[in-house]
Amino acid sequence: MIIKNLIVSLSQFYFDLKVSLKKFYQNSSFYDKKISKTKDITFDYKPSPYLLSSIVKYQKKKYKIEDFALETIWQNNLKYEEYEKLNNFFWFFSLDLKSSKKTTQSIINNWINKNNFYNPKSWDFDITSKRIISWLSNHQLTYEDCDEDFKKKFNQSIQKQTNHLLNEIKNLTEVENKIIGCAAVILTGLAYKNDNDYLVNGLNLLKKIIKSSIDNQGFPKSRDIKQLIFYLKYFIIIREWFKESQNTIPEYIDETIYYLGQSYAFIWQNINQDILFNGNYISNNDEFDQYLKRFGYVFKNENKEIAGYAILKNKRIMLTMDIGDSPSNNFSRFYQSGALSFEIFSNGKKLITNCGYFTNTQNKLNKLSKSTALQSTLSIEDHSSCDYKKLDKFNLVVEKGIRINNKNIIFEDNYWKISGSHDGYLKKFKTIHERQIEFYPEQMKFIGFDKLLKKDKSKNIKFDIRFHLTPDTKVMKTQDNKSILIELEDEGWKFNCDNFNINIDNGLYLGIKNSYKENQNICISGICQDDVQTIKWEITRL
Repeated sequence: MIIKNLIVSLSQFYFDLKVSLKKFYQNSSFYDKKISKTKDITFDYKPSPYLLSSIVKYQKKKYKIEDFALETIWQNNLKYEEYEKLNNFFWFFSLDLKSSKKTTQSIINNWINKNNFYNPKSWDFDITSKRIISWLSNHQLTYEDCDEDFKKKFNQSIQKQTNHLLNEIKNLTEVENKIIGCAAVILTGLAYKNDNDYLVNGLNLLKKIIKSSIDNQGFPKSRDIKQLIFYLKYFIIIREWFKESQNTIPEYIDETIYYLGQSYAFIWQNINQDILFNGNYISNNDEFDQYLKRFGYVFKNENKEIAGYAILKNKRIMLTMDIGDSPSNNFSRFYQSGALSFEIFSNGKKLITNCGYFTNTQNKLNKLSKSTALQSTLSIEDHSSCDYKKLDKFNLVVEKGIRINNKNIIFEDNYWKISGSHDGYLKKFKTIHERQIEFYPEQMKFIGFDKLLKKDKSKNIKFDIRFHLTPDTKVMKTQDNKSILIELEDEGWKFNCDNFNINIDNGLYLGIKNSYKENQNICISGICQDDVQTIKWEITRL
């Protein structure tokens, strides 16, 4: 233990020293000189701002630059979110093109004068990436009809900021930031055609991102659905920049979009529903679907499983289950301990749900949303199926992951089945959890079997199986205490489990981004005494 603590202390000391040295270097004249190596190049390709409509929320009402209180816009007492929005300049997309170009350019000029020398706040990687994209994409206001001195200053600032991105991107752990930064570098390379270095470097970075973070099926290795959609949006934007600038589109960009698109068709377009697994929450991708249609992107996927998600459906019912391994710890920031958790939809309404994900990592609900208790699956002795460790002050990653075995999917007209087992409780409780869910469409009946396979026969263990419900679902226990009635709008369902206690518990629903509502869940509780314990339950339409 003493040696372990010493190693941890030394590691922390080394990390702190490295951070301090980096901070000192970046604030030095040496770093400024390094990123200030610019060329006398011209802004040739002018990207259309509407290509970014998948990531920019365009407002129906457009504002004139004159509407803003420009004398107070850079006040120092801004909250970080306001500061971030102001300094990434994405608010330029909300400006009316009738705004004064002179005024808009004076704001950029003032920003450059105040921020030309690196500072960690205004040169934050994500903020800088978006600022480059915004300045170049809003060229009708930021660049047109300006004098030669401003052009030179603008071009040099774009290059300097891009040099900073190239210097920093290798140190990043968050793939989302890498992709945005990579997109900014590529756009700089396309916009300034007489300097090929930016385009070459940007494309090399993009290849590395594809190789390191996307699996062979075209799904992020994180298994995060939100991240999948994020990737697809940015890869399409990059492709459209190539197309509009009349540059040859690299084949690997087309190939990556094809596979990401197939995953997107499977996880959203085929079902038009949000399934709440691994960092996902309720969203609306209808606008993105319209974007894809407008630009001619059509994706199809008829598979029943991809990236560890199984989805079976007909016109009335959909059953989906997480039968995938946990991602490796460097891709597990959004992972939730929901091995073999499932959701059921009936006529577009969610009958059984997981509880969603609380994205704000500074809130204790973020950690709670990662727990097995908030998924519709089984927990042992109030423990989750995998353990987490701190990545940094706010983020948790998987310390020891789980593996899924013996998974099987059957989809026939009159019989569905999804099954699998996982080893998440093997080390701590010497127990394997095996789950099988069957559906009989003619009877409108689900039958579930949760099996505990104990390797240690000497210890009894407590288990709980939860079936979470949406906040507007009503439940009532029958007088014989053997069944629970579920009212889902105009539908009635009955939940049964004959051999174990069933109760209605209160919980939290986190399906709406960074908010929560009280909900209820059906809970089966018991003690596993036998070597093999099978818990059978049924959900039947009334």
